[in-house]
Amino acid sequence: MTEKLWYLSQISIFEALSDEEMAEIDQLNAIEHFNHIPKNTIVQTPETVREGLFFVKEGKVRLYKLNAEGKQFTVSILGKGNMFGSLNAFSLGTSRVYIETIEASFICSMSELKFEQLMLGRPQLALKFMKVLSDQLADREEQLEQLAFNDLRGRVIYLLATLSTRFGIVQDDYVLIDLPLSHQEIANMLGVTREAVSVIMRDLVKDGAIRTGRMSVQLATSLLPNSHATQALQKS
Repeated sequence: MTEKLWYLSQISIFEALSDEEMAEIDQLNAIEHFNHIPKNTIVQTPETVREGLFFVKEGKVRLYKLNAEGKQFTVSILGKGNMFGSLNAFSLGTSRVYIETIEASFICSMSELKFEQLMLGRPQLALKFMKVLSDQLADREEQLEQLAFNDLRGRVIYLLATLSTRFGIVQDDYVLIDLPLSHQEIANMLGVTREAVSVIMRDLVKDGAIRTGRMSVQLATSLLPNSHATQALQKS
């Protein structure tokens, strides 16, 4: 498998396809490749949205909004294999946000016409895409429920557990979240003040629930939502 096809096979909606199907998609030139995008580059603003689907091949991007006072609120962090964007028929909910790389990244895109051609001719890929959309909706519903019914401590733990299952590296009885996480960034994700987050983080450290370093957080594996979550973690 060529390097290009290997990259495509790591993107979530393509991972169930055979090598032959991947080669066929490659021959259609459905995927357009961007150059390397440096860290801390604004990929999109609410005013510069482009139609199409975009896939994170390597790296991580942060989606955020600004309130009237200019305060940032992080909507999501997408890693390798995730996608964002919108077409006339549907949207992934990313058209009204800022998107910024939080580490050096490679991003590729697919036009609406190419996407329609792929879906019409490949029902297996269409089903896979529908599952990706369904999973994203389920994740957002759970996030809203956690934000609505948990106190701040519970919301912080839920956020750290979610990030651990997506970006975690197991280290003994803790999971290192492979993201630069300051108290301010955690506050941005929860829509609260940095001071409030700092109080909770100090308590969690005292309880042994987390370990912290400079811009890093490790969560105790006992706080992961279920035993299956550890299967999704990277191994150190």
